[in-house]
Amino acid sequence: MPSMTEPKLITGNANLPLANAIARRMSMHRGISQNLVDARVERFNDQEIFVEVYENVRGEDMFIIQPTSNPANDNLMELLIISDALRRSSASRITAVIPYFGYARQDRRSKARTPISAKLVANMMVEAGIERVLTMDLHAAQIQGFFDIPVDNLYASPVFALDILHQFKDTLEDVMVVSPDVGGVARARELAKRINAPLSIVDKRRERPGEIAEMTVIGDVSGKKCIIVDDICDTAGTLCKAAEVLMSHGATEVHSYITHGVLSGPAVERITKSVMNSLVITDSIEATDNVKAASNIRILPTAPIFAQAILNIWNGTSVSSLFETETLGPIYEGIL
Repeated sequence: MPSMTEPKLITGNANLPLANAIARRMSMHRGISQNLVDARVERFNDQEIFVEVYENVRGEDMFIIQPTSNPANDNLMELLIISDALRRSSASRITAVIPYFGYARQDRRSKARTPISAKLVANMMVEAGIERVLTMDLHAAQIQGFFDIPVDNLYASPVFALDILHQFKDTLEDVMVVSPDVGGVARARELAKRINAPLSIVDKRRERPGEIAEMTVIGDVSGKKCIIVDDICDTAGTLCKAAEVLMSHGATEVHSYITHGVLSGPAVERITKSVMNSLVITDSIEATDNVKAASNIRILPTAPIFAQAILNIWNGTSVSSLFETETLGPIYEGIL
């Protein structure tokens, strides 16, 4: 039975273009204007964060759109404080829409006397009054179990598959999906299955953290258009090195599809100068001017899938239906 409350969107400062795009898509789907809730999220002189909501949200179904990307701590605090403001304003339910979940790479104790920061962040969100989380391509799927509230984890793989089928429609028989490490095989296999392509793996071995000692290609990539798929690209060192290794093993082209373009430090310069033909990322993190200006970086929109997922949550219908091409295809028709 549809909810009697209205879905209302509010956003912090992490990714305003994405929040506005989601609101526009929801307006298209519903046939009525869906605007962001009028609020201010500011900083005092000592950088304390202050939030004030100007509209009545009592009894409303609230969705906070806020990736916890760089600066991760500021954006995380904005999310928590917005949630507290909504809870104290008697919102009926608060859902955190977190396109990029920061701290997800700290999902286990890698050595003695280290934290599990992803679990700490999950506890903070629940304590702040968040009752549901909607995110995309968690770095580790088990993070869903860190929460004692429902977590809907969307996948970029179906969107990537639609784009690949469009971009490589005349040469699909030459396409090979590549996982840049053994840990990402499941993600790469899922994409390969969707586009009916073979799978290869780049096995990397490290002598010390941050340094790649050796890379080995598992599978025959000669004469193939290789598509590297991963969830996060940070400094792009591993990605560019993997592209070089694939080309040295006979690949004709190398393209990369990465969900979250963190792209910190020298990443954009490395990608621009690399042998990669293209890097495709989503807008889960707001692109910098350098990223937008890069000739071989392309950005896919996530607003269509997030807008539909928000409406499905509000209506109490299936979110997992968005994993299927038959459902997702019409949403992205004319966009990719």
